[in-house]
Amino acid sequence: MKLLIDVGSTYIKTASAHGLSQHFRDFSRPIHEDLRAKCGELLHGVPKEDIYICSSANGGLSTLIIGLTHSFSLKYAKNIAYNAGINIIDTVLYKDIAHAPVPGDVLDVVILVGGIDSVGEVFDQKLLTYLHSLNYANLVYVGTAQDAPFIRANLPHAVLLPNIIDERLHIQEEPLKTTLTNLYQADIMGKEEIKELYAITANQIYPTPYIVNRALPRIGEQLEVVDPFIVLDIGGATTDIHYSKDLISERLLTDNAYDRLVFKKLGVYKSKESLIHAAKQNEYVYELLSTLDVTEKIFEEQSEKALHVLMQLSIFLVLYKTSKFHQGYVTLGLERLESIVLTGGITKVLSQEECESILHFFYKKILGLHHAPAVVLDTHYAIWTLGITGEHHVD
Repeated sequence: MKLLIDVGSTYIKTASAHGLSQHFRDFSRPIHEDLRAKCGELLHGVPKEDIYICSSANGGLSTLIIGLTHSFSLKYAKNIAYNAGINIIDTVLYKDIAHAPVPGDVLDVVILVGGIDSVGEVFDQKLLTYLHSLNYANLVYVGTAQDAPFIRANLPHAVLLPNIIDERLHIQEEPLKTTLTNLYQADIMGKEEIKELYAITANQIYPTPYIVNRALPRIGEQLEVVDPFIVLDIGGATTDIHYSKDLISERLLTDNAYDRLVFKKLGVYKSKESLIHAAKQNEYVYELLSTLDVTEKIFEEQSEKALHVLMQLSIFLVLYKTSKFHQGYVTLGLERLESIVLTGGITKVLSQEECESILHFFYKKILGLHHAPAVVLDTHYAIWTLGITGEHHVD
């Protein structure tokens, strides 16, 4: 019997031959203790080889990208990073680096990209000065080969990868994507609480967004979904969007049929304050609140109604941030959508009607359309079970 476990920021989910179950986290004790207390009977007698675990408890990696151009360097690196589940907090154009703002938060990763391999002396002292002002854990270089010795000599801690653009001017996606995915996994394994879980499993612990993305080709086994579709996974720490590449006009990457974005600051529990801040900055939110028959005072409440509104705002903000009216993320052809699948903690809180009301507002007010995609709720919160083992799932 296989036992599948998803450790989220607010819930622990399990799936086995006995069915699916969810347990609200007890934040007063370590994850492994909480898991054993709530799922001890399920764990008993199951070999480590048959226990598969994924986790979204870390909330993703914060990343800054430094590039030479918007049209090539930053665009390609952003798309690869998004596909690896990375949370990009900012980008810096190298010609403006001397006056670029310095992020105050600790960065998990800085990506340096740009230049073709026949060009050298692209990067200089300005780069070193700027990097010295940052607080970051990892530096990844995917620029011109001619500047690699400069990077190696002055930034010996940097991970040097093959140029993101090869000699035929084709994108080399895999080295950067693999490195970022490994850093994401290492971040999870580096969490002391997560490392404790290796006492019960002999398998790799993967990020939940990666697992959900891997499940998408098989989503029709569980849900009535019509292509093209997107999946919104709204949880406590992050809101993730998974989408078909058919929805983007410029298909930069070709290895996978689906990509994903991780919005680290749009969760409804751990990142509640940043979600509220993002909502207050959006010009349409106050009109949306009015249609929901609430005012901005709802942001100050600690109530069931406030939780519902925050989850509805998460749906709206993610759609807005991936629409043609916002340039910060990948632009999706939302007007072509047939289905929007909602999964995560939201499925245990919002009704079908509450989700549909947000879609109708977005499509009419923002896109100027009277027809909205069908809302499909993953009410059993089971999509992740399709991708966690790679080949098996629990019915």
